[in-house]
Amino acid sequence: MDPSMTVRLRRPGTLPILREGQPLNGRLRRLPPPSFRGRSAPRRTTVGELKLPRTNLTLPFRRRPPIDGLSDDLNAIASWNLDHAPARRLVRDAFKDLQLQLDHCLFKLAPVGIRKEEWYERNSRGLMIFCKSWLPDPEVRIKGALFFSHGYGDTCTFFFEGIAEHLVGGGYAVYAIDHPGFGLSDGLHGYISNFDGLADNVIEQYEKIKERPEVRGLPCFLLGQSMGGAVALKVHLNRPYDWNGIVLVAPMCRIADDIKPPEAVIRSFNLMSRVMPTAKLYPAKDLSELALREPRKRDMAVYNVICYNKRMRLKTASELLRATTNLERQIGRVSSPLLILHGAADKVTDPSCSRFLYEKASSKDKTLRLYEDGYHCILEGEPDNRILTVLSDILGWLDARSSPRESRPMSADGNPVLGKVWKGH
Repeated sequence: MDPSMTVRLRRPGTLPILREGQPLNGRLRRLPPPSFRGRSAPRRTTVGELKLPRTNLTLPFRRRPPIDGLSDDLNAIASWNLDHAPARRLVRDAFKDLQLQLDHCLFKLAPVGIRKEEWYERNSRGLMIFCKSWLPDPEVRIKGALFFSHGYGDTCTFFFEGIAEHLVGGGYAVYAIDHPGFGLSDGLHGYISNFDGLADNVIEQYEKIKERPEVRGLPCFLLGQSMGGAVALKVHLNRPYDWNGIVLVAPMCRIADDIKPPEAVIRSFNLMSRVMPTAKLYPAKDLSELALREPRKRDMAVYNVICYNKRMRLKTASELLRATTNLERQIGRVSSPLLILHGAADKVTDPSCSRFLYEKASSKDKTLRLYEDGYHCILEGEPDNRILTVLSDILGWLDARSSPRESRPMSADGNPVLGKVWKGH
């Protein structure tokens, strides 16, 4: 669960959230609401060359609350129906330059000279999956590769753009995909028909990327945020020896006892999800004030216009509940080196669940870091110094596991020195 799913588009007030001197709309051209008619796309296509498939579906033009300071054209584009990926791709194309102009430390302090590539891969289910890479300058020695799994409702093309660039500045190659049904990948927006399928898709896509010349022989790590943390844990349980370590940020790995629904409610809910799986009936809450601590950064999240922020679909909710229940039963099998990061004041995913994971995982190398007063989005919605501290903590942990084995601090039994529970400030 990330800033994209917790914030509905609303008027952000009069805060100057674009960097001074930057134009609002860039080279935006007026785009009409799309109408698509079906045609298959090639297996691999660069984003700039992607020919959008046609379908017999006409997407209705729906107004949503306007974003202050934007032109009528951009607000009209933000109002499109995003149930299907071709529309989401057009909307992202209209907003991508504007998003990078936001006055956020992730963007304004990002290093320069980063090589980026975007492409689509057709997966084994026939879905076109959006992929992206961020690489250091060719003269920089790459220490390792980091593979991202985003949270519910989110995409790897908004705040994670800045996160990836900071990690690349630390000497790492970074790769990301949008899960099916989210961001720029195919699939009904916000719909998860089978949670295991998300993990299978991550395995499938990242196995291909690991064959790229710049990745071969490098230590490889998974980075999972919120729901993406649950996906990362599922990937590890399916392939326990494929990764050199896992970084989890506010992971969704267990439902706290005080908020878990009664069994009778769960049974009724699962029955409804079988009858009308795509229905948007699950009650929606506006969690923006609980997810992003700084109001100024909370206001920026409205620019993530391809996020899924509607009511949760019934089958999606059922699958997330099933996934967390299954993960809780298997936590003892988690054996990978672990870095678990969580805001101590998180009200979206309970920090006690991260502590549960830390205590029950069988990993010999595990670290839990709790950030005092931190909310859910510790990489996006905290004060600048906190965000940079979290990024530094991630890089420090990766560095200790990416250097030659003989240079790492080792314990008497030949394992890396174990982490501790840290309380950050």
